[in-house]
Amino acid sequence: MAEARALLRHVRITPRKAREVVNMVRGRQAQEALHLLRYTHRAAARVVEQVLQSAVANAGQKELGDPDSLKIVKAFVDGGPVFKRFRARSMGRANPILKRTSHITLVLGPA
Repeated sequence: MAEARALLRHVRITPRKAREVVNMVRGRQAQEALHLLRYTHRAAARVVEQVLQSAVANAGQKELGDPDSLKIVKAFVDGGPVFKRFRARSMGRANPILKRTSHITLVLGPA
């Protein structure tokens, strides 16, 4: 089965927040998902929308058919590297701050 995929790595958004948006579009038609993402008020929605547009463009390059007939077959978010920073606290102590990153993958196939 032919499929087109798009992968965006090292995105500076936490995987948990990105998964909320990806779960919302998983299994939908590509055009329907694009409309849904365009009007979703989440920071991750902009990033997932870009990945979806890239996957649709990849499908066009592979000549998988009409972009309206594409469906999101697989969509998942993996954790990327974590930037570790420290914040000064009282009495000479420090608290860690974890700046998490994500790897977002979308796979499109025929509906």
